[in-house]
Amino acid sequence: MNYIILDLEWDSVYYKPEKRFLNQILQIGAVKLDQNFNTVNTFSATIRSSISNRVTGRFAKLTGITNEVMRAGIPFEDAVRAYNDFVGDAEYTMTWSNSDLYTILANQDYLLKDLEFKIKGYVDLQKLVQGHLYTKGYEDKNQISLEAASEFLKVDTGEFQLHTALDDALLSAHLLKICYDKKRFEGLVKDLSQPDYIERIRFKPYNISNINDNLIKPQQLEFTCPKCNGKTKRLNNWKYRNRWFVCNFKCEDCGFKFNGRVTFKKTYDDLKVKHKVCEYKPKVKKTNDVQPVPEKV
Repeated sequence: MNYIILDLEWDSVYYKPEKRFLNQILQIGAVKLDQNFNTVNTFSATIRSSISNRVTGRFAKLTGITNEVMRAGIPFEDAVRAYNDFVGDAEYTMTWSNSDLYTILANQDYLLKDLEFKIKGYVDLQKLVQGHLYTKGYEDKNQISLEAASEFLKVDTGEFQLHTALDDALLSAHLLKICYDKKRFEGLVKDLSQPDYIERIRFKPYNISNINDNLIKPQQLEFTCPKCNGKTKRLNNWKYRNRWFVCNFKCEDCGFKFNGRVTFKKTYDDLKVKHKVCEYKPKVKKTNDVQPVPEKV
């Protein structure tokens, strides 16, 4: 059984055919491990952009991939074919967080023809490592970076050139050896051959801004009185502000007035609904601030 740890370096570039920015992959690095996590082979390829002949200054400074280095690279299709040959029959592919998967899918959609990265079982290595860190006293719930995880585990990163694809993959392999837990690993395995998983990655959650959207049910727009739990009546029309639908309400039992707010966020699986009660602010009628001037003083 072989494992692949894959790392990518990408630069943001404007892609004219789609009129959008694309995180274009410009370097692929990978490590192949045996069942005991010993390094079997490594892979590295720098890619010549098919969109732009320049890289951003930030990308060049971070990765060391200058315009000259990028232009001397190989075509993206050639790099992916060589990578797939390197992967062979490896059962599992790991990346540090699933952000690489989003980038792979976007690059496949726009830049590759009838060619995909070879990935069977997929594991988010960042989740595996962070799960181990929690058992060691780590408390931050935010996604931890590869560098920060190494620092917490007291791993010397001096021998690695961070933010280069191959060295990041090698460092990730080192953390895998420290943090591997069979049960946790198996619980994180995803089968990318299942359409549902790819569709889930592609889906982008969004906030509903149309009060008449078919996903919104009438009862989701109702509020009970926060004072007496009585039935309320809407006083004005809904307005959409900063992702919230806003309206004033009055309790039919105790007469209490309040500002009710509700937001709807569509995810792949369901519709998330949040309600909020705020202080009532009556609408102030505009008045003419110009004071009449007397004819005589």
